[in-house]
Amino acid sequence: MQNQTLPKDPMILLSFVNTQLRDHYDSLEEFAGVYGCDMEEIKETLKEWDYEYNPEQNQFI
Repeated sequence: MQNQTLPKDPMILLSFVNTQLRDHYDSLEEFAGVYGCDMEEIKETLKEWDYEYNPEQNQFI
């Protein structure tokens, strides 16, 4: 599933990534590797909306 386009809308991106992390991946790094996307870009996009990745909970909060 590499190089799949992620949602552009930050709220849809948040929902999509958190759902994928909850249901399929043990870390954001694993998710980014499978999807062929930049983990730091996801973090920066969601940080603009006051969400940060919490590795202990494996989700953006």
